[in-house]
Amino acid sequence: MYTLIGSIFVFMLVILLHEFGHYSVAKLVGIKVNEFSVGMGPKLIQKQKGETKYSLRALPIGGYVAMEGEEESSDDPRSFSNVSVPKRMAVVVAGVFMNLVLAILSFIILASIMGVPSNSNIVGSVKKDSPAMVADIKPGDKVIKIDNELINSWEDIIKNISKKDPNKDINLVIERRGESLTKTLKPIEYEGYSVIGIGFSKSFGSVVKFGFTKTFSVVADVFSVLGGLLVGGVDVSMLAGPVGVISAIGQATSAGFVNLIFILGIISANLAVVNILPIPALDGGKLLFLIIEAIRGKKVNEKIESALSFAGLVFLFGIMIYVTIFGDLTRLRF
Repeated sequence: MYTLIGSIFVFMLVILLHEFGHYSVAKLVGIKVNEFSVGMGPKLIQKQKGETKYSLRALPIGGYVAMEGEEESSDDPRSFSNVSVPKRMAVVVAGVFMNLVLAILSFIILASIMGVPSNSNIVGSVKKDSPAMVADIKPGDKVIKIDNELINSWEDIIKNISKKDPNKDINLVIERRGESLTKTLKPIEYEGYSVIGIGFSKSFGSVVKFGFTKTFSVVADVFSVLGGLLVGGVDVSMLAGPVGVISAIGQATSAGFVNLIFILGIISANLAVVNILPIPALDGGKLLFLIIEAIRGKKVNEKIESALSFAGLVFLFGIMIYVTIFGDLTRLRF
C-alpha cells in the first residue's frame, strides 16, 4: 500500500508539473491547446473551457497535453508546427524547467523541516523547551568545548553529546559575539541517544540555497553517471529502472513524509536531465530538431523526424528493459 500511494503521488506530481510546463508556455506564446489531461486511459470527466478540453482519466499515471499540429499536419496559424522556432523551443524546454523547479522546491521543503547540514561547529537552530534553550544556547553560538573536549565540527558535537549520560550535567563552552561563555545542561534521551535540542540552520537564506545547490548536485551526479556509462566506468547494476524506482518510492513512503519529499526531488531532477538528452522521442530530441531547423532555415523532413523518433522510442524501451532485468531484478534478487 505504501508503494502504491507513494508511487502515484510522485509520478502524478512529477509528470503533471512537466506537462503543465508545456501547457502554460504554449498558452503564453499563443499555441492552440486542444486538451490537458490529468491521468491516462478511459475518460471520467471532461470540461470544455474556451478552446481547450480539460480531462480527468481513470489511470493515475501522469497526464498529457495535446497541442494543435504537434503530432499531425495543421493549417491553423496557431498550431505548434506553424509558430516560430523560438516559441516552439520555449514550449519544449518548459517541461524540463518545471521538473527542476519541483526538485528545488522539494529540497527547500526538506531543508525547512530538517535544517541545512553544516560543516562548522555553529549552532543553526535550537528546539523549543529543549535543554539547550533552557541553558540559553542560541542560534549562531559556536561550540568550542564539550566537557573539556575540543570541538571543530558538527560531527564532533553529535559524537560527543550522543554518548553522554542523560542523567548527568555536561558543560558546553560556547563563543557568542567574541565572548566565551560556559553553559551547564543535562541531555535528554531520544531514540537511544543523548541530545540537547540543537540542530542545523533553518534560516530562509540557507534553506533556499540548499534547494538550488542540492538540485545542481543531483543533476551533476546524473551527468557523471551517464558519462561513466559511455566510458565503461559505471555498471548497469548501479542504475534503477521502473522496478527499482517504484521500490525506492515504497521504501521512502514507509519511512515517512521527509523521505518521500527527498525521493521526489531526486526523481524530478533525474527526469529533467534524462528528458533534455538529445534523443529523438524526448524533449531534448525535439529541441535538437528545432536547433537544426533554425540553422538550416527549414524544417527537418517529417518522415525522417518520425522515423528517428520511433527509433529513439525503441532505444529507450530497450534500455529500460535491460536496466530492469540486469539492474533492478538482479539487485532485488527476483
